[in-house]
Amino acid sequence: MSDDRETPLRTNGPIQMVRDVGRKLSQGEAGPLLVLLMVAAIWTFFQFQNDRFLSPGNLTNLMLQQAAVATISIGVVLILLLGEIDLSVGAVSGLCASVMAVLIVNRGVQPVLAVVIALGLGAIIGLFNGFMITRFRIPSFVVTLAGSLAWVGLQLYVLGQTGTINLGDNFVTALTNTFFPPLIGWAVAVLAIALTLGFALLGRAHRRAAGLQVGALRGLIFRIAVIGAAFVALVFVMNQDRGLPLVVVIVFALALAFAYLTERTRFGRHMFAVGGNAEAARRAGIKIDHVRIMVFMLGSTLAAAGGVLAASRLLAVNQSSGASDLLLMAIAGPVIAGTSLFGGRGTVWSALLGAVVIGSIANGMNLLALASSVKFIVTGAVLITAVTIESVTRGRRNSGAIE
Repeated sequence: MSDDRETPLRTNGPIQMVRDVGRKLSQGEAGPLLVLLMVAAIWTFFQFQNDRFLSPGNLTNLMLQQAAVATISIGVVLILLLGEIDLSVGAVSGLCASVMAVLIVNRGVQPVLAVVIALGLGAIIGLFNGFMITRFRIPSFVVTLAGSLAWVGLQLYVLGQTGTINLGDNFVTALTNTFFPPLIGWAVAVLAIALTLGFALLGRAHRRAAGLQVGALRGLIFRIAVIGAAFVALVFVMNQDRGLPLVVVIVFALALAFAYLTERTRFGRHMFAVGGNAEAARRAGIKIDHVRIMVFMLGSTLAAAGGVLAASRLLAVNQSSGASDLLLMAIAGPVIAGTSLFGGRGTVWSALLGAVVIGSIANGMNLLALASSVKFIVTGAVLITAVTIESVTRGRRNSGAIE
């Protein structure tokens, strides 16, 4: 009997824990840990190159810069979970932001109503994309690529000859230019930790009720401790500058809501099923076309929301809104953070983690005053490396499942 009791102790010892982490990393099952290690390495490198990188002001600017990208990336994650792609999210964000700006400045529409109209336009574009893909069986790559060209053209038409519309002091500009005092910032951090803990415990309870295997409780405690430390550090650093930005709270709330949608609802389970094996999902009675249409609508709506946040930060909309490397960053971030391009695997939180990775690289290279050519080369190299790692680990998981 004593021997039987000793086995678990040896199995759960520190050496075995290290081996388990190594196995998960090699099989792509410890994405968040790998991303955190990547962020630590990136931040250490750029801090040695420029001691202003980890300053409170620069880190706050980093969060503000990546808020729009992270919002768009949440929608991209939903689409990637289906094994699809949307190459129009950048153009959609620019078009919807332009429509909002024209309505506010040129038409005198109330800012809140203009934002709602912009989000509605994004949903309509997503509905069109989903309809074309499901009704005519056109690959999403083709539909959204063609759409991106059309939406850019429509954006230029909406903006007219002036090309630039400046936004005054109103509801829209307040989204990214509102900062909470320290006390409220700490209250938000405590609430965020509580919500994260409750979310994790709820998922653990659901898995146990369903008769599924649950991980060790100490593993959950360790993850919550890491997340809690991250929240505390974030608020502490930002309180040294202007305070916790409202837009950071908005993006976190969106991520939490869509994480719940994907991980705790029937619709979320249908998304993973369609992305994992569409034919099996169809035979199981899932209306895969309805799922695809709804996901593309959500993706474009979030792209519109990202366009609104970008306009809020820049205090203007112009012909280049939604262009440049926005599309690349919105897709690259989740992929780098572990969301599979092949569908059926990923998490909404990868949108936030990926945005931090991509944004840190871009921000660090800006501080070093590197040429644009170098920035694009480095970002592209990071993306292809992440996709290669995902492809290799996917092959290992599949071979392990066959064995």
